[in-house]
Amino acid sequence: MTAWLDPAGCPAERPPIDRMAGATRELHAAIDAHARATGVAWLHPSARTIQRDLLGSPNVVAWQEAKASFLIAGDGAWSELPHLYARYGTPGTAQLIGALRGLEGARCAIATDSGMQAVALVADVLLAAGGHAVVMRQVYNKTRTFLEWSARRVGATVTLVDDGDLAGFAAALTPATTLVFAETYTNPLLRAQDVPALVAAIRARAPAAKLVIDSTIATPWAFRTPLLAQGVQVVIGSLTKALGGQDTALGGYVATDDAELANAVMDLVAMRGGILDDARARLVADGLAVADTAHARRCATATQVAAFLARHPRVEQVNHPSRPDHPDAAVIARDYLRLASLLSFRVTGADEARTRHIADVLVSCGIPRYALSFDGLATKVNHHKTVSEYFTPADAVARAGLDRLVRLGIGLEDADDLIACLNWTLHHEARISRDDLDAWRAARSVDLALRPG
Repeated sequence: MTAWLDPAGCPAERPPIDRMAGATRELHAAIDAHARATGVAWLHPSARTIQRDLLGSPNVVAWQEAKASFLIAGDGAWSELPHLYARYGTPGTAQLIGALRGLEGARCAIATDSGMQAVALVADVLLAAGGHAVVMRQVYNKTRTFLEWSARRVGATVTLVDDGDLAGFAAALTPATTLVFAETYTNPLLRAQDVPALVAAIRARAPAAKLVIDSTIATPWAFRTPLLAQGVQVVIGSLTKALGGQDTALGGYVATDDAELANAVMDLVAMRGGILDDARARLVADGLAVADTAHARRCATATQVAAFLARHPRVEQVNHPSRPDHPDAAVIARDYLRLASLLSFRVTGADEARTRHIADVLVSCGIPRYALSFDGLATKVNHHKTVSEYFTPADAVARAGLDRLVRLGIGLEDADDLIACLNWTLHHEARISRDDLDAWRAARSVDLALRPG
């Protein structure tokens, strides 16, 4: 290679690869072999990577021009562009975006690395100095906290409105309102939004506002008419829950027909990150059909479990969309097709400490597992105050109606098996001591050979 190393001159032909060092030749031969095997010039000998060999600038120029056409034409979002660099999107996210657009009936979709990332991105686009947001009180507590923090940071304001209070909602709207955020179904009380009523109030009193619905619990499968077709501007969801369905992939998404908003979100992603990684995107996309069937099964089981709890002599209240006494029963019958896999209940006479104990005793049956999320393979149980409102003062939790709740995220077990565990717990929890539970946890840890931490 000496002739190619002289600054004073150089042979006309390119440096011959076969005369280069062994490490160089072996690396690039392996990369080329992988490209020939896959049809994609990944920059790795055996795996997909964050970027490809683009063979020169023309492919980059074509990508940049395609991005510009999305921004100028306002037709779709540049989240759909071919893989250039993984922070912008990958083949896996492109596959998932196509599926999400179909599920939501959306012109644009963006796959994010978590549901909260989707919330944050949309909030950062829609909340500005002097702006105003109306937020339904039962949105996920971290969503509410983030929206309030963001508003303070940029000089906007937030008004909280009780779910189902349509008069209060209409009164809260002003010409300065730029963002309305609601969740359906809510967690853990399972309220259902009257979406047409929200849309009508916004059009009448705050036509510039964007209605954002987090449909993580309901899922796109729940609605007779897709949310975007009902006049919702943005749908946000978590891929961690039902659309993933197996507790294997953390993720979120934004779906909208508003291309300008979608491209503004993508510009934020390009600057600070937040895109879902390729492997998890493909995992979710490949599993959506199975996830749909599994979620329908979990919802049916939840309906059976809720019916049992509602007639149990020890149960004070059951929160599930299937219940005839649900406060939004008429809206659910009119607008919703699928009920939730999540439910919550209160035990008569049990205070917060006793409710926590009941959840722990239920877990000792070995079938429901104590965990934070829902819509995985196994049924999950937790004491809501412990996992979601631990630092919230007890009186504030009670005022919000979130006190003394056991939450159940139904899995794929047989309904009778779950009911048997619940019935045993409700009949026998009083004789199970904290020492008994500590002993069970210790024995269980040994049985499963669990490592500390």
